[in-house]
Amino acid sequence: MTRNFGLPLILVAVLAACTGGSGSLGTLPPAETAQPSVVLGSPDVTPDTSPDASPSAPTGSASPSNGPSASPAGTTIVRAYFFLAGPQGSAGIVPVLREIPATTGVAKAAMTALLAGPNGKEAAATPGISTTIPAGTQLLGLSINNGVATVDLSREFESGGGSASVLGRLGQVVYTLTQFPSVKSVLFEVEGREVHAFGGEGAVLDGPVGRSDYDDVLPNIFVDRPAWGAALGNPGRVSGNANVFEATFRITLLDGSGKQLVDQQAMATCGTGCRGTFDVTIRYDVPKAQWGTLRVWDGSAKDGSPQDVREYPVWLTPAN
Repeated sequence: MTRNFGLPLILVAVLAACTGGSGSLGTLPPAETAQPSVVLGSPDVTPDTSPDASPSAPTGSASPSNGPSASPAGTTIVRAYFFLAGPQGSAGIVPVLREIPATTGVAKAAMTALLAGPNGKEAAATPGISTTIPAGTQLLGLSINNGVATVDLSREFESGGGSASVLGRLGQVVYTLTQFPSVKSVLFEVEGREVHAFGGEGAVLDGPVGRSDYDDVLPNIFVDRPAWGAALGNPGRVSGNANVFEATFRITLLDGSGKQLVDQQAMATCGTGCRGTFDVTIRYDVPKAQWGTLRVWDGSAKDGSPQDVREYPVWLTPAN
């Protein structure tokens, strides 16, 4: 596992390029067409912005392999994990979706998408999305065996940055590869050699690492589904994990004009010093498909004011 020293506050300082707001994100440009997810759980679908848009139902899950299929057809959705800016408690890992040509090598495709970095829309959003992976990092190899993904990256991956940057880039890779059910942990190599430490930057690797080793790169309320800019569905599922006072927080949904559609309490399986999971179904009413805003937040124990606010765009559709 990794051992980190004094990183949460450093991470916020490095990643918080701007703070999360409380208003509607407004109308965003169209994204990819609706496609089924390759991961388990609530489906990942990108917005279908046609007038009668309705997210397509998932047709099944794909499992990662090392090579492309013999005759791929259509497209597949994979996830890449970057960083969403914000104040302390709100900044951290965020999933985004990428549509790729259909292939059985989805793990490799996901890593390729991760190394390519955020697209222009994501980088220009408020709050903005960024990456801690150094520019020029290349994927040299990827294999999966008995639940462990061994990823070989070029020497750029271990160059530059402080403790927060190193922790962040490791977390991004781990989250991206463990989106697949067959990957439970990740073993890092650089230029073909197994990595045990990243210089003097406070990250020591003593074997394969998993998501639980990177809680420090998560916001206090981490929404894993839906992804940033994904279609929510109606009803829609909001799932992830949280570490908040008494394990309770709120989920708010706004339409494209900023009108509140939903404001309901949610509860994680653990809180006040530990991370618990949550999986909440929300229902809402909109007259037509449109961009809206998903907001999760925690009321201050002192006066109930919003804190740990994280929000981003989701595609809303009339109920089925």
